[in-house]
Order: sequence, then C-alpha cells, then structure tokens
Amino acid sequence: MGAGSEDLPRHIAVIMDGNGRWAKKRLMPRTMGHRAGMSALKRLVKSMGELNIPYLTVFAFSTENWRRPTEEVDYLMNLLVEYLFKELQELHENNVKINILGDYRLLPPRCRLELEEALKKTRNNDGLTFSIALNYGARHEILAAVKKAAALVAGGKMSADAIDEGFFSSLLSTADLPDPDLLIRTAGEMRISNFLLWQIAYTEIWVTQRLWPDFSQQDLLQAIADFKNRDRRFGGLSRQDKGEKHV
Repeated sequence: MGAGSEDLPRHIAVIMDGNGRWAKKRLMPRTMGHRAGMSALKRLVKSMGELNIPYLTVFAFSTENWRRPTEEVDYLMNLLVEYLFKELQELHENNVKINILGDYRLLPPRCRLELEEALKKTRNNDGLTFSIALNYGARHEILAAVKKAAALVAGGKMSADAIDEGFFSSLLSTADLPDPDLLIRTAGEMRISNFLLWQIAYTEIWVTQRLWPDFSQQDLLQAIADFKNRDRRFGGLSRQDKGEKHV
C-alpha cells in the first residue's frame, strides 16, 4: 500500500449504494440486497478496526429515503434493529463507539430504543468512532446550524462577525469529528446525494463500480492506496510546485 500508516486517512465516509441493483441482478427482492449490504457493512467495520483508522461515517438512511415504498422503509428499519441487536456486544468488546448523525428521534420506537442502548453502552469507548447517518440530510443540517447561529446573534449572545468556520462547524452534528479525508461511493454514481456537504470541502472522493454488497476489504485497501497517492493541496501548491524555484 505504499507509505506508512501516517499516510492513512483518519476519517473515511461511505455512501453505500447499489443494494437494489445487486438484488435485481440476482432476481431477488430489493430487501435481500439491503440484507447483503448489512453484511458488507459488518466487514467494513472490522477492516477499519484492523487498520486502526479512528473514524468511519456511513450514510445509512437519508431524509429523502422516506419517499421509498413503505414496505422497503419498514424493512430497512427492522434490519437496523436486527443489526444493532446482534452486533452491539461485539462492537462494544472491540471498543467501537457508536455515534448517530441526523434526527433519529423520528424513527420508529424500536429503532430509537436500540440506538439509544447502543449510544449508552459504547459512549466511553475510545476505539473506532462509528457514525451512522440516519434520517440525515446535509442541507437540513446546515439550515439548522444557521438558525442556531442566528438565534445567538438575535439574542445578543454573540456578534455576526464572531461566526467563523470553526464556530459554525461546532453547530453541526459532526462537531466532535474531524472532516472526512476520504469519501467512498459505490455503484459508480457520481454525486454527493446531500451527504456532509460542509464537511467534505477538501475531502478526496473515490468512486467504484462495485455494488455495495460486494464491497470487500480489498476494495477498501485499493481506495486507501489511491488516497495515499493523491496530492492534497487544500488550495495551496502541489508537492511538485513546492519543489520548484520561483523567481
């Protein structure tokens, strides 16, 4: 994989796409694609722990996903409950900290209970921080932060000039997380889908044709290898340009 572990991304975000297409190719219902996708997620969490990458954020259910058929939404919610019920103890034993982005309070009661149990059980763990974006939309998140800032200014608690990028970031659901270094999107789709719009300003994006249920550790390693070969300039000069003499 090239250079040493210091070149690894600290935070990987993933848009898990292609469950439905995976099932369709196999003449299966979409629900079976979601179940296979959950197995891929379990593999990913394990691989992240083995690589000692401290932050993983996955896009599990967006604010727009409520538009899907009721039967599919219900299945996704039940699958989430099943995943947490089966995997929580192992995640806890592996020092994984569960974190939720988005308003999970609008999810069905069983989901809320399982999520709150997972948050409570793992809150003191200091290994992998595993953030799950549920009922999450980046535009909604940004608007909510703007309203918080506006209320502070209107209440005389701060001036508008005091609002900088750092303060604004502190109002987002990712306040305790570093911005993602690498965003992986599966199934070949070339869009962001309203995911972490503020946080990925300088994130490296890696897209694969692989459908999410087929995503393997080898795919993860390839994404990381490509990331390590990127020249992250953050608006500055490239490594090559820095080495040139300027007159």
